[in-house]
Order: sequence, then structure tokens, then C-alpha cells
Amino acid sequence: MTNKTTDKQGSFADTARQRAIEAYDNARDGVADAGRKATGTLKEAPLVALAGVAAAGALIAALLPRTRVETEALRPTVRRVRQTAKAALDAARETGTGRLDELGITREKGEETIRSLFQGVTDAAKASGQAAVDAAKNQR
Repeated sequence: MTNKTTDKQGSFADTARQRAIEAYDNARDGVADAGRKATGTLKEAPLVALAGVAAAGALIAALLPRTRVETEALRPTVRRVRQTAKAALDAARETGTGRLDELGITREKGEETIRSLFQGVTDAAKASGQAAVDAAKNQR
């Protein structure tokens, strides 16, 4: 019985060793394939790879806290960007309002037009409903 147990243990050890070797070989082949694919992708689409790296960098930068030095260094730029955006918004608002005034479109006229449109849709729905009721009565 001792020989059988020893044989089984030896066979089990051989099988386990063989599985470990196969797993290692498979993992090594998988890593090699991944490396070849990555190299191929870099050669075929370097801009996509660059965009991926830039996105990863932006994500990491967003997750890291801002330092006092960064805040002080960026403050003038942030102030200029905000002022420029506000000026652009104000200019767009003034231009749009001026153009609407030139066309004679006022808030009151817009509200009146919307009310008229809503009333027309309501009247059309009522007339359609009444026509359907009349048609149903005539079919009896």
C-alpha cells in the first residue's frame, strides 16, 4: 500500500508540475501576444495611442490634488480665461438681442405667437376629435 500511495503522490506531483509548466508557457505566450498587438497598434495608429496616453495623464492629473504653487501660477491665466469667456457671452447676448430687435421680435410677440400656436393646435385636436365622433355616429 505504501508503494501505491507513493506512486499516486509522485503522479500527482508530476501532473501538478506539468500544469504549472503549461500555465507558465500559456502566460508567457499571452504576454508576448499582447506585446506584439500593442506594437502593431502603435505602428498602425500612433495618434490613437497618443490620445490614450494623454487621456490617462489627464485622469491622473485630475485625481491628484492641486498644490499651492500650481494655484498661484495658474491664477492669472484662469482670471484671463474667465474674463474672455464673460466678454464673449456678453457680446453674443448683445448681438442676439440687437438682431431680434431689428427683426421686430420681442418677448411679448414671442409669447403671443406661442399662445396662438397652442390655441391652433388645441382647436385642431378638438375638430379632429369631433370629426371622429361624428364619423362613428354615422356608421351606426
